[in-house]
Amino acid sequence: MLSHCYLRAATIGFGFLVLFLATSYLIRRELLVSLCLDSALPQPIPAKQLHPVSSLKMKTTALLSTLLLVPCLAVAQATTAASGNATTTTFAAEFTVPAAADEGAVLLPNVFDPKAINAQSACPGYNASSVKTSSTGLTAHLTLAGSACNAYGTDIQDLNLTVEYQTDSRLHVNIRPSNVASSNQSWYLLSTDYVPAPSQENGQMTTSDLTFAWSNSAKTGFGFNVTRNSTGDVLFSTTGTKLVFESQFIELVTHQEENYNLYGLGEVIHGLRLGNNLTRTIYAADSGDPIDMNIYGSHPFYLQTKYFEVGSGNSTTLVTEQLDTTNATGNYTSSSHGLYFRNAHGMEILMQPTNVTWRTLGGSIDLYFFSGPAQTDVTHQYLNVIGKPMLQNYWGFGFHQCRWGYENWTVTENVVNNYAKFEIPLETIWNDIDYMFQYRDFDNDPIRFNYSDGTAFLNRLHSNGQHYVPIVDSAIYIPNPANASDAYPVFNAGNDTGSFLLNPDGSLYIGEVWPGYTVFPDWLTTSAQTWWKNQMAAWIQKLPIDGAWIDMSEVSSFCIGSCGTYNLSLNPVHPGFSLPGEPGDVIYDYPEGFNITNATEAASASSASLAQASPTSTATGTTTSTSSTSTSYLRTTPTPGSRNVNHPPYVINNVQGDLAVHAVSPNATHHNGIQEYDVHNLFGHQILQATYAALAATKPGLRPFIIGRSTFPGSGTVAGHWGGDNASKFYYMYFSIPQALSFSLFGIPMFGVDTCGFNSNSDEELCNRWMQLSAFFPFYRNHNVLSANPQEAYVWSSVIDATKTAMNVRFQLLPYIYTLFYNAHSSGDTVMRALAWEFPNDPSLANADRQFFLGPSILVTPVLTQGATSVDGVFPGLVEKTDVYYDWYNKTPVSVPSSKNTTIAAPLGHIPVYIRGGAILATQQLAMTTRDARNTSWSIIVAPGVNGTATGSLYLDDGESLQPNATKLISMSAAMGSLNVTVSGSYTGLDLPLANITILSVTQAPPSNVVRINGNVVANSTYNATSKSLFIGGLEKALGGNVWGGNWTLS
Repeated sequence: MLSHCYLRAATIGFGFLVLFLATSYLIRRELLVSLCLDSALPQPIPAKQLHPVSSLKMKTTALLSTLLLVPCLAVAQATTAASGNATTTTFAAEFTVPAAADEGAVLLPNVFDPKAINAQSACPGYNASSVKTSSTGLTAHLTLAGSACNAYGTDIQDLNLTVEYQTDSRLHVNIRPSNVASSNQSWYLLSTDYVPAPSQENGQMTTSDLTFAWSNSAKTGFGFNVTRNSTGDVLFSTTGTKLVFESQFIELVTHQEENYNLYGLGEVIHGLRLGNNLTRTIYAADSGDPIDMNIYGSHPFYLQTKYFEVGSGNSTTLVTEQLDTTNATGNYTSSSHGLYFRNAHGMEILMQPTNVTWRTLGGSIDLYFFSGPAQTDVTHQYLNVIGKPMLQNYWGFGFHQCRWGYENWTVTENVVNNYAKFEIPLETIWNDIDYMFQYRDFDNDPIRFNYSDGTAFLNRLHSNGQHYVPIVDSAIYIPNPANASDAYPVFNAGNDTGSFLLNPDGSLYIGEVWPGYTVFPDWLTTSAQTWWKNQMAAWIQKLPIDGAWIDMSEVSSFCIGSCGTYNLSLNPVHPGFSLPGEPGDVIYDYPEGFNITNATEAASASSASLAQASPTSTATGTTTSTSSTSTSYLRTTPTPGSRNVNHPPYVINNVQGDLAVHAVSPNATHHNGIQEYDVHNLFGHQILQATYAALAATKPGLRPFIIGRSTFPGSGTVAGHWGGDNASKFYYMYFSIPQALSFSLFGIPMFGVDTCGFNSNSDEELCNRWMQLSAFFPFYRNHNVLSANPQEAYVWSSVIDATKTAMNVRFQLLPYIYTLFYNAHSSGDTVMRALAWEFPNDPSLANADRQFFLGPSILVTPVLTQGATSVDGVFPGLVEKTDVYYDWYNKTPVSVPSSKNTTIAAPLGHIPVYIRGGAILATQQLAMTTRDARNTSWSIIVAPGVNGTATGSLYLDDGESLQPNATKLISMSAAMGSLNVTVSGSYTGLDLPLANITILSVTQAPPSNVVRINGNVVANSTYNATSKSLFIGGLEKALGGNVWGGNWTLS
């Protein structure tokens, strides 16, 4: 393709220049990079105005850029006829942005830098004075205790301390500069307009379960402790360490006991328990799913659990070692507490053996302590601050299918038809960026995804009770002013209303994403929110979509800085990297063990992969690799009175290195003057809020359905989340569990991952296992990358069977799952639960994250390793005889094993699922959609606990209204051979017949098989001696065919 560039150059008389550049690779590379990156050239493009096409600067830049190292690739997204056979491009060959456009400064994270300043040694700390106490808290003045160290910013001389006992279980500690001007307010203060902050409620110092105590030390200055009165243990202590508070750096060190148990601090691909040898960077990043690094979301919250061994006289001793099922032999208790650090700046949390160190790049110390003392209490207390999860649409719990690569409406509908052909339930079909016209938001491709065919297709979906959700990206294409046909009204409307981010000089900040050079909404303005709502409404008028999938919202940009400035005549441009399937980026990777199960295909893929990775020849010669014995790193030093936001002196361990790599630059500026540096982590949260408002306005009265990638505390009030760009590996299937459990703590229970894996090729065994596991996640979607092999559930015969098996269980449990979400929405309960949360006094479960509970009553123990036909798991409480479990499939009680950790048979196609004793489950039947499932008759399963009793609840409404006109709550209890049902509420939409009741753990047949409801004989029971269960069928006419019409008792 490079030779084509030379020919084109020759035709315009610059062959000599091209030849010169062809022999001067480094010169031309640097020149091109400077043209792409230079935002300091005169006369940048101002907001609300595009430069005339005749601008000499634009002409010159575009011409030189065309000549310099341009692999003039054909468009990445061709416009294809609806038949899927013909391909017609609707625009010319694209300029490819050089990869160097997204290369930042070479930085060494502070945690790895041997030359880094140790702030604890270099800085003086603070002393507290002027302390004033009241019944609800205290205030104090903090003054620098010595000469400023200015380690990574300008030391703040004077600070204000405010302590509030807001409730009896919540303590607020705030430390901020004493003097903040309007010009630097965003440096330190996070506006409650963006992130709510709770205020003083009914808390009192004398009644609080938490106590704040402070002291001044001659050596380290001010420090404080937070103690829980009910247990007497110190939850947080900075005593003996120095407080460091600078313009671009805050450090707060807290003591920890050995082998402490922290959970949360997301988003990260890691085990559930974080351990004591991990640096958690919190900085939203478009980075795929690298293990242990910062990725999409920012959640500066943790849950900490402490275990105590109970001795004689009820004395307790803190457990400071990790216990497993073999050595946790004592009697234990536990207590949990939580901490929320309300700060939107980039930060790091260094978890070390004896302390946890918080470091931020700005803001203030704004801490909220939650006393617990159980995990459930902590979660409730935290969600009372950030907001409880939204109640999802019932249809959102159906199965979703997507992939990057459904080329047109015909291909998309064929997927739907194939699911129907193989009788696999499908609720929602999704489209990735394929549907867009040249990757532009709110604009369908006129040939492949035209509106008339699309509307007809969506109408067919809706008539079948199915739904459609498309992707919506976070950047907006800025059209080529040299091409009248490139007009994009969506951009014009936003630009005219001042809705996009700016450069520091007031011109438009122009980055680069999928469509080419792009601008980015400024969510701090009301105009951007209104513009977004209007564009969403106009688009939905053309295409009746059912929800939105928000992507790239960290916010991502494929180049450093405002690289599109002066380069708009090149638009649309191709990203500076190959797309999956393009030459050099063909996918040959497969799951672990593929070489065992598919040896011939694996060998072929391995050979092709090696060939693809081999050195290649270029126009300038053979590529070579060189190494250097030393690397030169950029290190910056503080400048008094100012900030270096692009390269702060303290370097966090960001997965992308430079903060501007693959992201909007920190110096991008909002219309109110706030720099992106101060609010970077909020972009993903705010686009979700704007999308929620847009969908709510477009579809009044209905719950918006939104799945987003970048999240922040409170995002669960408006959206769900998927785990991002994982890979088709068994270990990513494992990591999906701790990731989901963490998001339970974060108040975002509507969570799922790309089932079968996004990146690389999946295979039959992995997809078999994963389709079954994800059936027990709230959000259940299969999705994979462009050009990878197909992985829909119908591709492999065994996956069809495994999927139907798991979906049969899921659909029966949908009323239970929906009730769990109602409890999450109304009370702040979790949906997916760690074993340790349900059994808080068992320290052997502190690290358990290969099993989980769905609510309190369903235990899931999946196979997570390749080639396995059994799985090791625990049944908490079973050996101790405090709990009983029943196999879901045959309803038999699980035998008490000889040890807590036991082996469970799990051949391919079987996922072990158990009912925990003490539960009553109201179930419905499998159907092709949730709409049809809601119209099936009801069944009831009674699973008694060890004491012979069971309880359950059920919440019913129309499944879609923001404010349902009618609801119904059902309470169920069973004991001593009777089942009592109490009904309250007026919703009648699910008043359907009761088909049967199954009662488990019936040790012997009852003396009479006559069954009565409210004293009237309704049926005969059948006893199963093998499963020890009692089945009562033929109840369809009982209760007048309306099981929830009123209270009733079965005996």
